[in-house]
Amino acid sequence: MLQAIVFDFDGTILDTETPDFQTWQEIYRDYGAELPIDVWLQCVGGGTDVFRPDDYLEGLLGRAIDRQRLRTERRKLFLERVHVQPIMPGVLELIAAAERRGVRLAVASSSDRKWVERHLRRLGLWERFAAVVTSDDVERVKPDPALYRLAAQKLDVLPQRAVAIEDSYNGMLGAQRAGLWCVSVPNWVTRDSDFSTADLCLDSIASMAPDELIACFDSSKSERSAA
Repeated sequence: MLQAIVFDFDGTILDTETPDFQTWQEIYRDYGAELPIDVWLQCVGGGTDVFRPDDYLEGLLGRAIDRQRLRTERRKLFLERVHVQPIMPGVLELIAAAERRGVRLAVASSSDRKWVERHLRRLGLWERFAAVVTSDDVERVKPDPALYRLAAQKLDVLPQRAVAIEDSYNGMLGAQRAGLWCVSVPNWVTRDSDFSTADLCLDSIASMAPDELIACFDSSKSERSAA
């Protein structure tokens, strides 16, 4: 029986991924350079230790840049775009369906707590989650399984009785390594990632009726084994 749904935040509840990539793309083009999507995908869903956009830009240019000015300008543009993004389609309906069924809800994000909490409160979603775990709570973020293991622990459910909703390859790996089922819902940035091992892949959360989505895992005969 399915007992919990754990949502990723960036790109899953709120599409912060598209403006993040697009604003960096624009910065690169201002310098006459290009930021390939396959390079960018290294950091989507995980931390910033794997790929640093300003390091990569300096490598392409072969010279130093004013990193502080670049980051300040880029951040301002990024935040302006994020604040006009709506909640991703299907999220509210899936939350409501879970609540009707008594399925517990959590968020597991590789972003920091300040970022996640601020937006969940702004969107009116904070109180609907029994647990919110972020990069502040673990040593390693996705694709490490720590975030998802902690989310299941805080919800007091077995990982095998929970399903993750993820937009990224790193997030999918983290969820599955923790023993959760995973529904992958790629966005514009992550649509070319390899989600072939996802338990279910949807174009949008809204593309499947929420009760039907829950039933897919509620009636599963087998349980995923944690790595």
